[in-house]
Amino acid sequence: MTDIHIRTIGTTGRITLARPKALNALTYEMCLAIEAALDRWRSDPEVACVVIDSQGDRAFCAGGDIAEMYQTGTAGDFSYGRRFWADEYRLNAKIFSYPKPVVSFLQGFTMGGGVGIGCHGSHRIVGQSSQIAMPECGIGLVPDVGGSLMLALAPGRLGEYLGTTGTRMSAADAIYAGFADLYIDMSDWPGLIAELEAGTPLDALTDAATAPPTGAVEAAQDEIDRHFGGERLADILNSLRTGESDFAAKASDAMGRNSPLSMACTIEMLHRLRGPSLSLPKALELEYRFTSRAMEHGDFLEGIRAAIIDKDRQPAWQYPDQKVPAAAVSKMLMPLGKHALTLEEDKMQTRKIGFIGLGNMGAPMAANLAKAGCAVTGFDTAVTAAEGVTMAETAAAAAKGADVVITMLPNGQILRAVAAEVLPAMAEGTLLLDCSTVEVESARAVADLASARGILCVDAPVSGGIGGAAAGTLTFMAGGSEAGFRTAEPLFEIMGQKAVHCGGPGAGQAAKICNNMILGATMIATCEAFALADKLGLDRQKMFDVVSTSSGYSWSMNAYCPAPGIGPQSPADNGYQPGFAAELMLKDLGLSQQAAEAVDADTPMGARAFELYRRFVEEEDGRGKDFSAMLPRFATRRRE
Repeated sequence: MTDIHIRTIGTTGRITLARPKALNALTYEMCLAIEAALDRWRSDPEVACVVIDSQGDRAFCAGGDIAEMYQTGTAGDFSYGRRFWADEYRLNAKIFSYPKPVVSFLQGFTMGGGVGIGCHGSHRIVGQSSQIAMPECGIGLVPDVGGSLMLALAPGRLGEYLGTTGTRMSAADAIYAGFADLYIDMSDWPGLIAELEAGTPLDALTDAATAPPTGAVEAAQDEIDRHFGGERLADILNSLRTGESDFAAKASDAMGRNSPLSMACTIEMLHRLRGPSLSLPKALELEYRFTSRAMEHGDFLEGIRAAIIDKDRQPAWQYPDQKVPAAAVSKMLMPLGKHALTLEEDKMQTRKIGFIGLGNMGAPMAANLAKAGCAVTGFDTAVTAAEGVTMAETAAAAAKGADVVITMLPNGQILRAVAAEVLPAMAEGTLLLDCSTVEVESARAVADLASARGILCVDAPVSGGIGGAAAGTLTFMAGGSEAGFRTAEPLFEIMGQKAVHCGGPGAGQAAKICNNMILGATMIATCEAFALADKLGLDRQKMFDVVSTSSGYSWSMNAYCPAPGIGPQSPADNGYQPGFAAELMLKDLGLSQQAAEAVDADTPMGARAFELYRRFVEEEDGRGKDFSAMLPRFATRRRE
């Protein structure tokens, strides 16, 4: 193949990208050839390491060759692009986990697909001309080829900045951000490669390295963290637009050229990835959820047209006002079920799941598990069903033969009764995963019952509401043993975006109670503030613009604004139809006060929030409305 030169010299497997006129852009055939060489050298005792370099001075690899994707995609054939990405991501994973050293020499541009080839090895060398970037949002994609892993690991909020702006990193910047390891003068590269071919130890690379010229990114870290720490795209854009520095203006301009949908999904991906469960397979799987949909539902084809085909640089993006609904982000990042990306290093066996409680939350959670390939048997006392779920006549029947039994139930009394029924039907070593929100005492009592039978037990109440259950973006607060949490973790990744192991039995419920006590109190304060602003003659939008980017920032304000037409889409824009019902908030606040009484904790704000929601639900018109419907309540009331 003329586009790539693969050979063995001495003790070194050599791969040279050979398309300098095309900036060494990676074709599908080149990916397959590299993978075949790596597979061959893996077990070859004569090959001690692999060196990847490229011809020409301008680029190591400026990305993937996307012309074929455009041609097939505009013809309505999305399978070629999906196959390309799946095979490319498999190659990226092999480089990352390769058992022998992989040394890459990254001159000039290293972008997109070039990052996947050059930045996952053990020794990543940069020099005077190196410029590394993840500019995918500019063509309607997201940072992929495992780039989201490095962005999630970058210091502070550098990942969001680099991913949404496509900023090019110098050699120093790339080392600081974690995309490269060593700076070596480029004039020394040919001699070092020759030494490696002759069997010289890799220490020669470290010995040749020097400090790179100063970069710009590290100096801007404080400002990056300040502006890019928001929960969603709108938060970041609001912060930049109210900033007065040259940095804020330049970053805002850069983001103004990129696909809003891609940027919003990039931010969401990085937030989901950060945490103890971060891994390359997880990053690649999440990237593939987006890229497999990018041509059909995203901005990818329009991005290529504007940048590569017509070259008018005037893409007609979706959401040109940069207000991307949360539902659009969720749609692009939903699990792919049987079409999910599989890697040789990350193949999961199908699990048998029993799911007890198929209400507003349980039914979509169970459906997402079924879509992901799990065999789900469900039971609910109401005659309900969930897509892809086989229904059983009893809870015990649903639990029989299951690897994991998941419960989503209304209260602790029902949880205890269900546990008493299903635990005798479960085999030793299986897992009972309770996602209900109940008292800490009930969670611990059920854990004791499970432990007595040799069954793992995790209490993992959720945050995210009905929308999060449907979209697979829930947050799980888990309590139980480390073994139980690790067993549940793959299921958390299907049903949600984040799972935190909070401690032993009952810790998940404790975390949920504390979280929702804060949520209830801050929502009341947010609603009170809007009602006060109305009476002071302050425009609601102006108030939001100030508070959402200053010390009044909160989830209740920025992500779930109770004022219709202000901020991101929320239940307020749908007549306060519940995403999280007021009566459920009342339940959770009641649990917090029970817990406070049990441990003699002073929680006056929590107690006051409980009383206000009790009155709202039981004496006023709050039942059946979203918990943010406190705003019209306060707006029509006078000081008591």
